[in-house]
Amino acid sequence: MNNETILQQGALDNDATNHNNPVIVGLDIGTTKIVAIAGRKNKFGKLEIIGFGKADSSGVNHGMVLNIEECIRSINVALDNCLASNPNLTIKEVYVGIAGQHIKSIQSKGDRVLSNLDDQIRREDINNLIKDQYKTFIPNNEQIIDIIPQDFTVDAFGGFTMQQVIGMSGIKLGANFHIITGNELAIKNIHRAVKRSGLSTKDLVLQPLASAAAVMNADDLEAGVAIVDIGGGTTDLAIFHDGILKHTAVIPRAGVNITNDIKEGLGVLRSQAEQMKVQYGVALAEQAKQNTFITIPGLKGQAPKEISVRNLSNIIECRMKEILEYVKFNISQMNLLDKLNGGIILTGGGSQLQELKHLTMLETGLSARIGLPNEHLASGYSKELMKPMYATCIGLILRGYDDYENDRIRFISNNSDESVWGSEKPIEQQGVFITTKQSFEQSVEDILKASFPVDEEKIVSTSETIIEQENIAFSETPSSEINTNTDLFTPQGNLENEIASQKEKQQKAQIIKTSTIKKIFSSVKSSVMDWLDDMDDTKLDD
Repeated sequence: MNNETILQQGALDNDATNHNNPVIVGLDIGTTKIVAIAGRKNKFGKLEIIGFGKADSSGVNHGMVLNIEECIRSINVALDNCLASNPNLTIKEVYVGIAGQHIKSIQSKGDRVLSNLDDQIRREDINNLIKDQYKTFIPNNEQIIDIIPQDFTVDAFGGFTMQQVIGMSGIKLGANFHIITGNELAIKNIHRAVKRSGLSTKDLVLQPLASAAAVMNADDLEAGVAIVDIGGGTTDLAIFHDGILKHTAVIPRAGVNITNDIKEGLGVLRSQAEQMKVQYGVALAEQAKQNTFITIPGLKGQAPKEISVRNLSNIIECRMKEILEYVKFNISQMNLLDKLNGGIILTGGGSQLQELKHLTMLETGLSARIGLPNEHLASGYSKELMKPMYATCIGLILRGYDDYENDRIRFISNNSDESVWGSEKPIEQQGVFITTKQSFEQSVEDILKASFPVDEEKIVSTSETIIEQENIAFSETPSSEINTNTDLFTPQGNLENEIASQKEKQQKAQIIKTSTIKKIFSSVKSSVMDWLDDMDDTKLDD
């Protein structure tokens, strides 16, 4: 099917820059496919799809980018197809889904004493509480991907949602958090692949959360559901109860494993196994036609091979039961097996297996349905876009709009040179957080204060000296050239088009960053040594 026929009638004729709402692009880097979808909300709050591109995935295994060069080629094909579907479309930034066996989650609690007891709780107080969670200890080779508030407490009262606590009065604000982490190298590989494709990563979003945004509605959230996204390399799980995200998990079994089982069990080629799974696969073997056979062409003059549909379905059922056992185990661990009134929502490409809903109900004891990504789409689209395999990519666009509408991060729209500024997204886990000269000055003093209990006057004097030495450098580097992506100082824009003109400025910015950090930590080291000398001269009490 031609990409243009997938889009809404008339969407290609509209110039996206004539609308107030930005164009947001989701990029789903999967094990079997890579999808790029561009969307924009209309005046009714529904999502219009104005660009669509898909490509076979290469260089990705179980959700992780292993071969960056092959992955880049696949991304470029998907992007080219997306741009070809709409000649008015340009793509600068993307929201990217992340999954893989390296994904972990932890629970954390935090609280914060409000500075002004007479004031009501503001969104700023909640943001500060969330920022504090970036100080949570995680292993050295891991990085925080997302921090999701669950329920809030105000003084001795708890069980509030974020919307409820805003406007309340109290002394101490607290919350439970779901913190999602991932392997640093796996995250860097995604960033590298996207960056070398000429794009910048707006944010990384856990794939089951993106899929949940696309297939869930308010009733599902209230009733409690488990989102099971069966992809090519992994099955992603997100459990919601009482309107709160309770648990996430990545199960290292999915469509690729089923295909491999068919290939080995029936002695066919991988491409043949995949085609049989898609066209004839039944997740519940007893529902497959017993006397139906599939004829597979023989290799190099060999006789054709006949495959029983019942045998094919037996193989699929065994692997699907294993996946559903993982799902049931995770739900049971949260003591929610009898509390999810909304049951299980199956989505992703693997959810299209025949009789999968029936098997899910038998194995888990919960009701099940197929989650289609049409909850937030405007009407008039081809059925192709409403397939479960596109739930993650459409959910990434919805996540982008959630950030935009809540002013959570700096926002630069695709198809526009204008910027809408909100509060910066915290990246404390990456080190010094610098965006402007003012925040640079504050960062220097904060690092010196936090590093060791040295003399306050010496801290001020040291920080003023460093700042004074860097004033000239900052005056030569406009704040518009400094962003908050994975590098502290990185030129904005399409690298393929601007790298020649920006190379000199980038090198200068790197020199500033390196010299600044060296001066900060050399000053800290000097202060520490002075403090140790003073301790040596101090007589300890008996």
